[in-house]
Amino acid sequence: MRHEFDAKARSQTSIILGRFVRHRLAMVSLAVLVLLAVASFVVPMFLKFSYADTRAGSYLRPGGGHVLGTDQLGRDAFAQLLRGTQFSLAIAFTVAISSTIVGVLIGAVAGYLKGLVDSSLMRLVDLFLIVPQIALTALLVHAFAPSWYIVAAVLALFNWMQIARITRGEALSLSAREFVEASRASGGGTWHIVFKHLIPNMIGTITVNATLSVSTAVLTEAALSFIGLGVQLPDTSLGLIVQDNYTQVLLRPWLFWGPFLAIVAISMTISFIGDGLRDAFDPRQTKVRA
Repeated sequence: MRHEFDAKARSQTSIILGRFVRHRLAMVSLAVLVLLAVASFVVPMFLKFSYADTRAGSYLRPGGGHVLGTDQLGRDAFAQLLRGTQFSLAIAFTVAISSTIVGVLIGAVAGYLKGLVDSSLMRLVDLFLIVPQIALTALLVHAFAPSWYIVAAVLALFNWMQIARITRGEALSLSAREFVEASRASGGGTWHIVFKHLIPNMIGTITVNATLSVSTAVLTEAALSFIGLGVQLPDTSLGLIVQDNYTQVLLRPWLFWGPFLAIVAISMTISFIGDGLRDAFDPRQTKVRA
């Protein structure tokens, strides 16, 4: 019986993987995202100038080893772009992972236990939804050292509510299924049922929403950094680089459009990957969009 269950699980996994691989736009997006991530960490090792080198002179035009010229402080703009991509991706994935864990646990417990626990946890969700996020973000960022991990923690604080609501809805439905009733009747505790039965059966929804959380985190961090509430020096991010160079959009457009297009590329590729995952996990999917 155990072997039959494992074979069925492997078969389902291969079906989902096959659907995702056949989603051409998602696969191209995945390749582009991986290329951006790898390049941001590998390419700096081969550059002539580091991101912190200010000896070249301010506002040099592209050329002479400076692919995108230099910024106001004389730093190589391309090295800064790669450095900003590193931090932006680190923030985005930290936010997505942490907020997904919190949201899934709260939503699954609320949906399974129902009653007072469900009501209390959902009121907590409502409270976080009505909190003025920009004002509280400004307060928290200024109260602590404005490093990238502080920004990631603040963004994660306001990014778990949606997945908690979605997870709660699925948990409410799953908790009435026969296999959950059987586990409860055999003495299974709350956490056993949540981790053994509920979360594994929500893995599709969790994966898709976690993917989309990455895109949301990239855009939110860029917006916060642009208005001065995000990452601060000596750390950097794509949003901070855009904020530093938006006044040069007409005189030196390469300083602005480089990080701006990187933000767009990351957000779009992750969104398309999310579309591919959604189509792959959807059991009613009959054809793959491309």
